[in-house]
Amino acid sequence: MSGLGDLINGLGTLMTPTLLFHAGWATLLGIIVGSLPGLTATMGVALMTTLTYSLDSTTAILVLVCMYVGAIYGGSRSAILLNIPGTPASAATSLDGYPLAKAGRAGYAMGLATAGSALGTLAGVVMLVLVAPPLAEAALNFGSFEFFWLAVFGILISGQLTADTTPLKGYIAGLLGLSVAMIGSDGIHAHVRFNMGLTDLNAGIALIPAMVGAFGFAEVLTAMWNRAGEMATAKDKSDKTIPDLIDLWRYKITIARSGIIGTLVGIIPGVGEDIGAWASYAAARRTSKERDKFGHGSYEGLIAAETGNSAVVPGSLIPAVTLAVPGSASAAVLIAALFIHGIRPGPLIMIEQPDFIGLISAMVVVATFFMAFFGLTLTRAFVQVLRVPYAYLMPVVFVLCVIGTYALSQRMFDIWIMVFFGLVGFLLRQMKYPMAPLVLGIILGDLLDKSLRRGLTLSDGELAPFFTRPVSAGFVALIVLSIAMNIPAVRRAAMAPVRWIGARLNA
Repeated sequence: MSGLGDLINGLGTLMTPTLLFHAGWATLLGIIVGSLPGLTATMGVALMTTLTYSLDSTTAILVLVCMYVGAIYGGSRSAILLNIPGTPASAATSLDGYPLAKAGRAGYAMGLATAGSALGTLAGVVMLVLVAPPLAEAALNFGSFEFFWLAVFGILISGQLTADTTPLKGYIAGLLGLSVAMIGSDGIHAHVRFNMGLTDLNAGIALIPAMVGAFGFAEVLTAMWNRAGEMATAKDKSDKTIPDLIDLWRYKITIARSGIIGTLVGIIPGVGEDIGAWASYAAARRTSKERDKFGHGSYEGLIAAETGNSAVVPGSLIPAVTLAVPGSASAAVLIAALFIHGIRPGPLIMIEQPDFIGLISAMVVVATFFMAFFGLTLTRAFVQVLRVPYAYLMPVVFVLCVIGTYALSQRMFDIWIMVFFGLVGFLLRQMKYPMAPLVLGIILGDLLDKSLRRGLTLSDGELAPFFTRPVSAGFVALIVLSIAMNIPAVRRAAMAPVRWIGARLNA
């Protein structure tokens, strides 16, 4: 009951005109960001972090959560109308959404996507309220040894944050971020390291310029390479934007299953919204009585994909808030934003801010309400948003990158850092390297460095406690297993018994 009570208290805290206003515009802006191909939820949260720096922590985090929820949902707009997912999480949505749009049912497809997204997010919130508090309490037993392995695990698992590249490239990106975190004064003795003779680097690489460059400026450069989509313009006179309850009731099992799958996928660190959508879509197709319609305009397929990807959002907040390990790329940026606004996600969250889990759950609920409202009432307006030419859009995004970076410290050096990380990020993207591990490496680098050195101090230089303490040993086992399962031969050997059992059952 304490989790439910905290959620109710959190909703009470947010029921003020000012906070509801901020939630409304942030969700709407998130939907617009998600709708536009090339502007991802991750980039939206990164840019919004710079614009919320002067707000109090509750308002700032509310704005960022609403941006996150809105952007993940907004990707379905362009996926349905253009066959170009606005975010990676909406890739599965385009399989059935675009055929429906071509058949003149674009409005109804977007209505179903809205309903599925809202129901999926609410399902994830229930799990967030129930699972996060006991997980955070269990993590209170962590010491320096456990925090070291937690940081290693976070950087390692972030290598699997994207589905379109090999984990090895993710590991390399994470190590690059870890190397960047070592620049500047160390956190214990203030000894300056790796500043390359530049006094501006004595304090290290600031997180905001690096994050805005890697996600914002790099996204601008990458988006200029993307193809422009052809909008579906067919119109059916019977098309409408409010889904029929009978359709939602008909697929109630699909909605429930997709919500559970999406939430569980979100809890697993480093998987992401796109996997939640594909896993839900695959499960729906495998059990559907209408599987021949999948890929050709299936209502069930569309609902499954949208419910699954939206349920990942609150699911990914569970490890992000309680362990500071992201469940998705956007959650990795949100972790950075929480640190910037004075919230320390991790095992100590239940001591330092015991009501925070209930509060952030309430924020997701409020964002879901506005998402459903705007999604059902402004469908036609979002169609016009998709017509904005890149030639007008991308310069605005670049200006926001520069202003957001400069406004925090008024240093030209930070702008150059942003540009540098943007160019590096663009080049890495062209080689299919994910950006989330790079930024997460910068975030967790300080924790890893301090925890390693403190642990060695406590053990008089002995490495044994890093491997013999129960929780540390568990993390070591998880790390070894994670690396091993990404080796094709090991993965095939591990799956052999499963395939054998499956063959016996089918015989």
